[in-house]
Amino acid sequence: MTKNTVVRGAHLVGSINLPDAETVMRTTAAELGAHLERIPDGEVGERFHWVAFQPDRIARTAGLGREGDQPIMVGPLDVRKVTVLDGTDLETLTLEPLGYAEAALSSWETFQRLQAEGVIPAATRFQVSLPTPVGVVGSMVAKDDRERFEPVYERALFAELAQILAAIPHERLAVQWDNALEFGYLEGAGYRGSTDRGWFGDDILGALRERAVRQAAQVPDAVQLGYHLCYGDIGEKHYVEPTDAGFLADFARGLIDAVERRIDWIHLPVPIERDDEAYFAPLASLELPAETRLYLGLVHRQDGTEGARRRIAAAQSAVTGFGIATECGIGRAPADAVAGLFAIHAEVAAPLS
Repeated sequence: MTKNTVVRGAHLVGSINLPDAETVMRTTAAELGAHLERIPDGEVGERFHWVAFQPDRIARTAGLGREGDQPIMVGPLDVRKVTVLDGTDLETLTLEPLGYAEAALSSWETFQRLQAEGVIPAATRFQVSLPTPVGVVGSMVAKDDRERFEPVYERALFAELAQILAAIPHERLAVQWDNALEFGYLEGAGYRGSTDRGWFGDDILGALRERAVRQAAQVPDAVQLGYHLCYGDIGEKHYVEPTDAGFLADFARGLIDAVERRIDWIHLPVPIERDDEAYFAPLASLELPAETRLYLGLVHRQDGTEGARRRIAAAQSAVTGFGIATECGIGRAPADAVAGLFAIHAEVAAPLS
Protein backbone atom coordinates (compact mmCIF):
# COMPACT_ATOMS: atom_id res chain seq x y z
CA MET A 1 0.00 0.00 0.00
CA THR A 2 1.31 3.44 -0.90
CA LYS A 3 2.82 5.16 2.11
CA ASN A 4 1.05 8.49 2.17
CA THR A 5 0.25 10.01 5.55
CA VAL A 6 -2.27 12.53 4.20
CA VAL A 7 -5.89 11.58 4.81
CA ARG A 8 -7.43 12.70 1.54
CA GLY A 9 -10.89 12.49 0.06
CA ALA A 10 -14.23 11.20 1.27
CA HIS A 11 -16.72 8.59 0.18
CA LEU A 12 -20.50 8.52 0.63
CA VAL A 13 -21.77 4.99 1.03
CA GLY A 14 -25.19 5.69 -0.46
CA SER A 15 -28.06 6.54 1.88
CA ILE A 16 -28.44 10.15 3.09
CA ASN A 17 -31.38 11.34 5.16
CA LEU A 18 -32.47 14.25 2.98
CA PRO A 19 -35.88 14.59 1.32
CA ASP A 20 -35.10 13.88 -2.34
CA ALA A 21 -32.31 13.15 -4.81
CA GLU A 22 -31.87 16.75 -5.93
CA THR A 23 -31.46 17.97 -2.36
CA VAL A 24 -28.91 15.20 -1.74
CA MET A 25 -26.88 16.11 -4.80
CA ARG A 26 -26.98 19.86 -4.28
CA THR A 27 -26.03 19.52 -0.61
CA THR A 28 -23.21 17.05 -1.11
CA ALA A 29 -21.76 19.01 -4.01
CA ALA A 30 -21.82 22.23 -2.00
CA GLU A 31 -20.42 20.79 1.22
CA LEU A 32 -18.06 18.08 -0.03
CA GLY A 33 -17.69 18.49 -3.78
CA ALA A 34 -13.90 18.88 -3.63
CA HIS A 35 -13.59 15.72 -1.52
CA LEU A 36 -15.71 13.36 -3.64
CA GLU A 37 -15.06 11.38 -6.80
CA ARG A 38 -18.67 10.19 -6.86
CA ILE A 39 -22.07 11.38 -5.64
CA PRO A 40 -25.00 9.01 -4.92
CA ASP A 41 -28.68 9.94 -4.92
CA GLY A 42 -29.14 9.27 -1.19
CA GLU A 43 -31.33 6.17 -1.60
CA VAL A 44 -34.39 8.30 -1.03
CA GLY A 45 -38.05 7.26 -1.18
CA GLU A 46 -38.84 3.56 -0.85
CA ARG A 47 -35.11 2.72 -0.49
CA PHE A 48 -34.87 4.64 2.80
CA HIS A 49 -34.73 1.39 4.79
CA TRP A 50 -32.19 -0.18 2.43
CA VAL A 51 -33.69 -3.46 1.12
CA ALA A 52 -36.84 -3.45 3.25
CA PHE A 53 -38.87 -2.40 0.19
CA GLN A 54 -37.86 -5.48 -1.77
CA PRO A 55 -40.47 -7.95 -0.39
CA ASP A 56 -43.31 -5.69 -1.54
CA ARG A 57 -41.66 -5.51 -4.96
CA ILE A 58 -40.74 -9.17 -5.29
CA ALA A 59 -44.10 -10.52 -4.08
CA ARG A 60 -45.88 -8.86 -7.00
CA THR A 61 -44.58 -11.75 -9.11
CA ALA A 62 -47.04 -14.60 -9.68
CA GLY A 63 -45.87 -17.78 -7.94
CA LEU A 64 -44.50 -15.99 -4.87
CA GLY A 65 -46.14 -15.25 -1.51
CA ARG A 66 -45.44 -13.94 1.98
CA GLU A 67 -44.88 -15.52 5.38
CA GLY A 68 -47.84 -15.13 7.74
CA ASP A 69 -51.23 -13.53 7.30
CA GLN A 70 -50.64 -10.20 9.06
CA PRO A 71 -48.43 -7.48 7.58
CA ILE A 72 -45.29 -6.52 9.52
CA MET A 73 -44.93 -2.83 8.85
CA VAL A 74 -41.76 -0.75 8.84
CA GLY A 75 -43.08 2.67 7.93
CA PRO A 76 -45.14 2.09 4.77
CA LEU A 77 -43.40 -1.22 3.98
CA ASP A 78 -44.60 -4.74 4.70
CA VAL A 79 -41.39 -6.62 5.53
CA ARG A 80 -42.81 -10.12 5.82
CA LYS A 81 -40.44 -12.52 4.10
CA VAL A 82 -41.07 -13.72 0.56
CA THR A 83 -41.96 -17.40 0.04
CA VAL A 84 -41.99 -19.62 -3.04
CA LEU A 85 -45.43 -21.12 -3.61
CA ASP A 86 -45.83 -24.81 -4.39
CA GLY A 87 -45.60 -25.55 -8.11
CA THR A 88 -43.61 -22.43 -9.02
CA ASP A 89 -40.97 -23.07 -11.69
CA LEU A 90 -38.00 -21.01 -10.53
CA GLU A 91 -35.99 -21.86 -13.65
CA THR A 92 -38.34 -19.79 -15.80
CA LEU A 93 -39.54 -17.27 -13.20
CA THR A 94 -38.99 -13.62 -14.11
CA LEU A 95 -39.44 -11.17 -11.26
CA GLU A 96 -41.42 -7.98 -11.53
CA PRO A 97 -39.19 -4.84 -11.57
CA LEU A 98 -37.11 -4.49 -8.41
CA GLY A 99 -37.04 -0.68 -8.50
CA TYR A 100 -33.29 -0.15 -8.70
CA ALA A 101 -33.11 0.68 -12.39
CA GLU A 102 -36.17 2.91 -12.16
CA ALA A 103 -34.65 4.88 -9.28
CA ALA A 104 -31.19 5.14 -10.85
CA LEU A 105 -32.46 6.40 -14.19
CA SER A 106 -34.68 8.98 -12.53
CA SER A 107 -31.81 10.22 -10.36
CA TRP A 108 -29.44 10.22 -13.33
CA GLU A 109 -31.66 12.77 -15.07
CA THR A 110 -31.30 15.03 -12.03
CA PHE A 111 -27.56 14.41 -11.77
CA GLN A 112 -26.76 15.28 -15.37
CA ARG A 113 -28.93 18.40 -15.23
CA LEU A 114 -27.14 19.63 -12.10
CA GLN A 115 -23.78 18.79 -13.64
CA ALA A 116 -24.66 20.75 -16.79
CA GLU A 117 -25.62 23.70 -14.57
CA GLY A 118 -22.22 23.55 -12.85
CA VAL A 119 -23.67 22.53 -9.48
CA ILE A 120 -21.83 19.20 -9.55
CA PRO A 121 -18.18 19.26 -10.67
CA ALA A 122 -17.67 18.03 -14.22
CA ALA A 123 -15.32 15.17 -13.22
CA THR A 124 -17.66 13.74 -10.56
CA ARG A 125 -19.35 10.45 -11.38
CA PHE A 126 -22.90 9.34 -10.60
CA GLN A 127 -22.81 6.53 -8.03
CA VAL A 128 -25.32 3.69 -8.01
CA SER A 129 -25.20 1.54 -4.86
CA LEU A 130 -26.73 -1.93 -5.13
CA PRO A 131 -27.25 -4.62 -2.50
CA THR A 132 -25.76 -8.01 -3.17
CA PRO A 133 -28.28 -10.78 -3.78
CA VAL A 134 -27.15 -12.32 -0.49
CA GLY A 135 -28.16 -9.13 1.31
CA VAL A 136 -31.70 -9.29 -0.02
CA VAL A 137 -32.25 -13.03 -0.06
CA GLY A 138 -30.68 -13.56 3.37
CA SER A 139 -32.88 -10.97 5.05
CA MET A 140 -36.06 -10.85 2.98
CA VAL A 141 -36.71 -14.43 1.80
CA ALA A 142 -37.98 -17.35 3.91
CA LYS A 143 -35.12 -19.48 5.22
CA ASP A 144 -36.17 -22.69 3.46
CA ASP A 145 -36.39 -20.89 0.10
CA ARG A 146 -33.20 -18.84 0.14
CA GLU A 147 -30.80 -21.21 -1.60
CA ARG A 148 -33.08 -21.94 -4.55
CA PHE A 149 -34.36 -18.38 -4.84
CA GLU A 150 -30.95 -16.68 -4.87
CA PRO A 151 -30.26 -17.42 -8.59
CA VAL A 152 -33.67 -15.98 -9.49
CA TYR A 153 -32.97 -12.78 -7.62
CA GLU A 154 -29.42 -12.54 -8.97
CA ARG A 155 -30.71 -12.72 -12.55
CA ALA A 156 -33.24 -10.00 -11.84
CA LEU A 157 -30.74 -7.70 -10.16
CA PHE A 158 -28.17 -8.15 -12.92
CA ALA A 159 -30.91 -7.33 -15.45
CA GLU A 160 -31.66 -4.09 -13.59
CA LEU A 161 -27.96 -3.22 -13.65
CA ALA A 162 -27.92 -3.89 -17.40
CA GLN A 163 -30.71 -1.33 -17.83
CA ILE A 164 -28.66 1.21 -15.91
CA LEU A 165 -25.56 0.48 -17.98
CA ALA A 166 -27.52 0.85 -21.21
CA ALA A 167 -28.78 4.32 -20.26
CA ILE A 168 -25.85 6.02 -18.49
CA PRO A 169 -22.50 6.76 -20.19
CA HIS A 170 -19.98 4.43 -18.64
CA GLU A 171 -17.32 7.08 -18.16
CA ARG A 172 -19.75 9.02 -15.94
CA LEU A 173 -20.95 6.08 -13.82
CA ALA A 174 -19.74 4.27 -10.69
CA VAL A 175 -21.30 1.09 -9.27
CA GLN A 176 -20.94 -0.02 -5.66
CA TRP A 177 -21.86 -3.48 -4.36
CA ASP A 178 -23.06 -3.34 -0.74
CA ASN A 179 -21.94 -6.40 1.24
CA ALA A 180 -23.69 -6.41 4.62
CA LEU A 181 -25.16 -9.77 5.63
CA GLU A 182 -22.01 -11.42 4.31
CA PHE A 183 -20.13 -10.39 7.44
CA GLY A 184 -22.83 -11.65 9.75
CA TYR A 185 -22.44 -15.05 8.15
CA LEU A 186 -18.66 -14.86 8.33
CA GLU A 187 -18.84 -14.00 12.01
CA GLY A 188 -21.15 -16.97 12.52
CA ALA A 189 -23.83 -14.64 13.79
CA GLY A 190 -26.21 -14.32 10.86
CA TYR A 191 -28.78 -11.55 10.76
CA ARG A 192 -29.95 -9.91 13.99
CA GLY A 193 -27.67 -12.00 16.19
CA SER A 194 -28.78 -15.50 15.20
CA THR A 195 -26.38 -18.40 14.69
CA ASP A 196 -27.41 -18.75 11.05
CA ARG A 197 -24.41 -19.49 8.83
CA GLY A 198 -26.34 -19.26 5.60
CA TRP A 199 -26.63 -21.66 2.69
CA PHE A 200 -23.00 -21.53 1.54
CA GLY A 201 -21.49 -24.82 2.72
CA ASP A 202 -18.35 -25.07 4.79
CA ASP A 203 -16.27 -22.54 2.82
CA ILE A 204 -18.33 -19.42 3.46
CA LEU A 205 -15.55 -17.01 2.49
CA GLY A 206 -14.92 -18.87 -0.78
CA ALA A 207 -18.61 -18.99 -1.63
CA LEU A 208 -19.04 -15.28 -1.00
CA ARG A 209 -15.90 -14.53 -3.02
CA GLU A 210 -17.37 -16.42 -5.98
CA ARG A 211 -20.46 -14.25 -5.80
CA ALA A 212 -18.37 -11.07 -5.66
CA VAL A 213 -16.53 -12.15 -8.80
CA ARG A 214 -19.85 -12.61 -10.63
CA GLN A 215 -20.97 -9.18 -9.47
CA ALA A 216 -17.75 -7.54 -10.67
CA ALA A 217 -18.10 -9.21 -14.07
CA GLN A 218 -21.38 -7.33 -14.63
CA VAL A 219 -19.59 -3.95 -14.48
CA PRO A 220 -17.75 -2.86 -17.67
CA ASP A 221 -14.18 -1.62 -17.35
CA ALA A 222 -15.07 2.01 -18.13
CA VAL A 223 -17.45 2.10 -15.15
CA GLN A 224 -15.85 2.61 -11.74
CA LEU A 225 -16.37 -0.35 -9.39
CA GLY A 226 -16.37 -0.30 -5.60
CA TYR A 227 -17.30 -2.46 -2.62
CA HIS A 228 -18.90 -1.36 0.62
CA LEU A 229 -18.11 -3.96 3.28
CA CYS A 230 -20.52 -3.63 6.16
CA TYR A 231 -21.72 -5.02 9.47
CA GLY A 232 -25.21 -3.64 9.04
CA ASP A 233 -27.00 -0.57 10.32
CA ILE A 234 -30.08 -1.08 12.47
CA GLY A 235 -30.80 2.11 14.37
CA GLU A 236 -27.14 3.12 13.90
CA LYS A 237 -26.02 -0.18 15.46
CA HIS A 238 -24.28 -3.15 13.87
CA TYR A 239 -26.17 -6.45 14.02
CA VAL A 240 -22.91 -7.95 15.26
CA GLU A 241 -19.77 -6.10 16.31
CA PRO A 242 -16.51 -7.17 14.67
CA THR A 243 -13.73 -8.32 16.95
CA ASP A 244 -11.28 -6.53 14.66
CA ALA A 245 -10.87 -5.84 10.95
CA GLY A 246 -9.75 -9.41 10.25
CA PHE A 247 -12.73 -10.64 8.23
CA LEU A 248 -12.82 -7.30 6.39
CA ALA A 249 -9.16 -7.66 5.43
CA ASP A 250 -9.65 -11.28 4.37
CA PHE A 251 -12.65 -10.41 2.22
CA ALA A 252 -10.90 -7.42 0.63
CA ARG A 253 -7.81 -9.52 -0.07
CA GLY A 254 -10.00 -12.14 -1.73
CA LEU A 255 -11.60 -9.47 -3.93
CA ILE A 256 -8.23 -8.18 -5.09
CA ASP A 257 -6.99 -11.71 -5.83
CA ALA A 258 -10.10 -13.01 -7.58
CA VAL A 259 -11.72 -10.09 -9.41
CA GLU A 260 -10.20 -9.77 -12.88
CA ARG A 261 -11.03 -6.14 -13.52
CA ARG A 262 -9.89 -2.98 -11.70
CA ILE A 263 -11.48 -2.27 -8.31
CA ASP A 264 -11.59 1.49 -7.78
CA TRP A 265 -12.39 1.57 -4.07
CA ILE A 266 -13.08 -0.54 -1.02
CA HIS A 267 -14.88 0.87 2.01
CA LEU A 268 -14.52 -0.68 5.47
CA PRO A 269 -16.49 0.17 8.65
CA VAL A 270 -14.90 1.29 11.93
CA PRO A 271 -17.13 0.98 15.03
CA ILE A 272 -17.32 4.07 17.20
CA GLU A 273 -15.73 2.28 20.17
CA ARG A 274 -12.66 1.23 18.17
CA ASP A 275 -9.95 3.85 18.39
CA ASP A 276 -7.42 1.19 19.38
CA GLU A 277 -4.59 -0.05 17.17
CA ALA A 278 -5.67 -3.68 17.66
CA TYR A 279 -8.80 -3.17 15.57
CA PHE A 280 -6.79 -1.99 12.56
CA ALA A 281 -3.84 -4.39 12.91
CA PRO A 282 -5.17 -6.96 10.37
CA LEU A 283 -5.12 -4.25 7.68
CA ALA A 284 -1.32 -3.96 7.88
CA SER A 285 -0.95 -7.00 5.63
CA LEU A 286 -3.61 -5.88 3.14
CA GLU A 287 -1.80 -4.91 -0.06
CA LEU A 288 -4.06 -2.89 -2.35
CA PRO A 289 -3.12 -2.02 -5.93
CA ALA A 290 -2.28 1.62 -6.55
CA GLU A 291 -5.56 2.09 -8.43
CA THR A 292 -7.69 0.88 -5.49
CA ARG A 293 -8.59 3.55 -2.95
CA LEU A 294 -9.26 2.55 0.65
CA TYR A 295 -11.95 4.42 2.60
CA LEU A 296 -12.31 3.87 6.33
CA GLY A 297 -15.72 4.48 7.84
CA LEU A 298 -14.46 6.18 10.98
CA VAL A 299 -16.70 9.26 11.04
CA HIS A 300 -19.47 9.13 13.68
CA ARG A 301 -21.85 11.93 14.54
CA GLN A 302 -21.82 11.09 18.25
CA ASP A 303 -18.19 12.09 18.85
CA GLY A 304 -17.53 14.29 15.83
CA THR A 305 -14.15 15.60 14.77
CA GLU A 306 -12.36 14.55 17.93
CA GLY A 307 -13.46 10.93 17.64
CA ALA A 308 -12.67 10.79 13.93
CA ARG A 309 -9.16 12.05 14.59
CA ARG A 310 -8.61 9.43 17.30
CA ARG A 311 -9.62 6.68 14.92
CA ILE A 312 -7.49 8.15 12.13
CA ALA A 313 -4.45 8.09 14.41
CA ALA A 314 -5.11 4.47 15.37
CA ALA A 315 -5.70 3.48 11.74
CA GLN A 316 -2.39 5.02 10.69
CA SER A 317 -0.59 2.44 12.83
CA ALA A 318 -1.59 -0.09 10.14
CA VAL A 319 -2.47 1.76 6.93
CA THR A 320 -1.73 5.10 5.32
CA GLY A 321 -2.99 7.01 2.34
CA PHE A 322 -6.70 6.39 2.92
CA GLY A 323 -9.85 8.47 2.62
CA ILE A 324 -12.72 8.68 5.10
CA ALA A 325 -16.41 7.94 5.32
CA THR A 326 -19.12 7.07 7.80
CA GLU A 327 -19.20 3.37 8.71
CA CYS A 328 -22.46 2.82 6.83
CA GLY A 329 -24.89 5.11 5.02
CA ILE A 330 -26.19 8.29 6.58
CA GLY A 331 -29.80 7.30 5.94
CA ARG A 332 -30.53 6.20 9.49
CA ALA A 333 -28.92 9.27 11.10
CA PRO A 334 -31.35 12.09 11.99
CA ALA A 335 -31.88 14.51 9.12
CA ASP A 336 -30.58 17.39 11.22
CA ALA A 337 -27.28 15.54 11.70
CA VAL A 338 -26.38 15.42 8.00
CA ALA A 339 -24.81 18.89 7.82
CA GLY A 340 -22.67 18.18 10.86
CA LEU A 341 -21.48 14.88 9.40
CA PHE A 342 -20.46 16.58 6.18
CA ALA A 343 -18.60 19.22 8.18
CA ILE A 344 -16.63 16.52 10.02
CA HIS A 345 -15.54 14.99 6.71
CA ALA A 346 -14.36 18.35 5.42
CA GLU A 347 -12.50 19.13 8.62
CA VAL A 348 -10.53 15.91 9.06
CA ALA A 349 -9.73 15.06 5.41
CA ALA A 350 -7.98 17.06 2.71
CA PRO A 351 -9.67 17.64 -0.66
CA LEU A 352 -8.76 15.33 -3.49
CA SER A 353 -6.42 17.89 -5.04
